[in-house]
Amino acid sequence: MLLLSGDTSGKHGSIALARCGPGDACDVIEVVSLVGGTFSAQLVPQIAELLNKHGFTKHDLGGFAVASGPGSFTGLRVGLAAIKALAEALRKPIAAVSLLEAVAVRDVRKGKVYPAFDAGRGEIYVGEYERGELSAFGEKLLTREEFLESCRGKFAVTPDPPIAEAAQRAGAEVIVVDRVLSDSVARLGWERIQAGQTVAPEELEANYIRRSDAEIFSRTSS
Repeated sequence: MLLLSGDTSGKHGSIALARCGPGDACDVIEVVSLVGGTFSAQLVPQIAELLNKHGFTKHDLGGFAVASGPGSFTGLRVGLAAIKALAEALRKPIAAVSLLEAVAVRDVRKGKVYPAFDAGRGEIYVGEYERGELSAFGEKLLTREEFLESCRGKFAVTPDPPIAEAAQRAGAEVIVVDRVLSDSVARLGWERIQAGQTVAPEELEANYIRRSDAEIFSRTSS
């Protein structure tokens, strides 16, 4: 299957084209970087250019994988809208991938891990995964202080060195991993597709975790 994946959750994003087969076989053909702030203008032309460069058209695509969050409200909306439109037109499956899970699976341990990355505003996105499965802790948005308190004595995985240093000082065991790109999203998405864990275009939603400013301000003014 020819799989297209995308991540527009942060300041910088990417798309990837991969050829996936039985088992874990998912060979990434190419990853293309996208500059944040202009995703809406770049995304569709870059997808078309990537396909054309490797001799494909959109009709060759067999499925999609997309980072569903957490992250930027605007960026996620743009990325998910593009994938929804393509999947609906082509009638192909979509796999939604959490970026926190993509961070968690960078660790080779088989026990409980706490993926974390910077959410801005002095806050941190945090999850708890065990053997690749989301625990009852779930995925949360914590203040820096809450995160440092919660990670003491635990095993944290993060792509952000400042978070790693702070967590180590707080008493956590920490591993620093590479920042997630759409190639990781593609591989996790392929696992989802093989397991039948896909969503229809109309069911695809962003996992923001953080409430939007509009929601916050409307609640405080009411």
